[in-house]
Amino acid sequence: MFSAWRNFPLWQKIMGGLVLGLVVGLVFGESAAMLKPLGDLFINMIKMLIVPLIFSSLVVGLASMDDMTKMSRVGGKTFLIYLMTTALAISIGLGLGSFLEPGVGISLEGAKAVSVKEAPPLIQTLLNIVPKNPVASLSSGNILQIIFFAIILGISINMAGEKAKPLAQLFEAIAEIMYKMTALVISFAPFGVFGLMAWVTSVYGLDVLVSLGKVVIGVYLGCLIHAFFVLGGSVFVLTKLNPLTFFKGILSAQTVAFTTTSSSGTLPVTMTCVQKELGVSKSVSSFVLPLGATINMDGTALYQGVCALFVAQAFGIELTFAQYGTIIMTSTLASIGTAGVPGAGLIMLSLVLTSVGLPLEGVAIIAGIDRILDMARTAVNVTGDAAVSVLIAKSENEIDENVYNGIGSAEDPSVQAA
Repeated sequence: MFSAWRNFPLWQKIMGGLVLGLVVGLVFGESAAMLKPLGDLFINMIKMLIVPLIFSSLVVGLASMDDMTKMSRVGGKTFLIYLMTTALAISIGLGLGSFLEPGVGISLEGAKAVSVKEAPPLIQTLLNIVPKNPVASLSSGNILQIIFFAIILGISINMAGEKAKPLAQLFEAIAEIMYKMTALVISFAPFGVFGLMAWVTSVYGLDVLVSLGKVVIGVYLGCLIHAFFVLGGSVFVLTKLNPLTFFKGILSAQTVAFTTTSSSGTLPVTMTCVQKELGVSKSVSSFVLPLGATINMDGTALYQGVCALFVAQAFGIELTFAQYGTIIMTSTLASIGTAGVPGAGLIMLSLVLTSVGLPLEGVAIIAGIDRILDMARTAVNVTGDAAVSVLIAKSENEIDENVYNGIGSAEDPSVQAA
């Protein structure tokens, strides 16, 4: 039986853990919450990887780009695509909110205020990206500052040329070690996912899904539409690659994102899937994915649209066309402005509601089901990161289509050199 388990693909093991956790949580109720430490252990192991993996992979990715023109081109394309997909996502959310009318017939009277950490002004967030002490940023896990310092260091190593090659080789060795460590940690994913799902189901059950069913349906439906039609469609139209192969290749990352609700926490799995299953070169994935895990929030932006319409309808407030535009603009910019702030989903929602004058009391009831909504939107966030990495790699001719189509192996020298 153990040998049969070892032969299953990782994504099947993870899906098995998810389904089994769901069943155990429903059958055993509150008793299943005792399995949460399995999930906590997995999340802690993932968090252990984040800082060294992001830092080393970004430095290696930028140091390996010999062409500075290419570096700026890849960065510009990546940033632009992330903004465009985020704007499309919020538009889908608004459309579904208008169609499903989740707030009609629901009263928010008596909703208690929720304590949400105040988001810093966008200009302050941008200034805070530059670390005063890079070592302190690394030790505290400030992802935005780590990314900035890694980018500057990678560019500087590149500009220094031959004299900096020993340092570049050192970071390459560190990155390779982190990839191997990631493989070890990811092998524990099925058990961590099982513990997390058993806990979530035991705490929330099915009641909360019934009470706010339209909101949940709207977010989940919107996430499916955005993932399959916008992201999958982009892969098909712009690269001519099979989108079904794309989704199969990142299924492990989607499942981990769905259960851990952390794009940054899922980054090690996403990088493994994109490189090993989709054939994207390390130079592209090491730059695009860490950046996306920080600033790309397609799923979260979509969630803003559904929830903003829910609050407006519940309070009987009619939104104007200009207010719809404001919601789209605010959500798109907030995906960057709140990137380094814990609880970004609720913070972004409070920003969006404030921008169009909607009552912040609406955040209270959304907070009650935020974990359930967070699962879907995080999975879409990660899907967006992976899709953009495929688009960029294809445009730069840095994707091995044999690996993508399951013909070759990402361990082949040709892929490593891609």
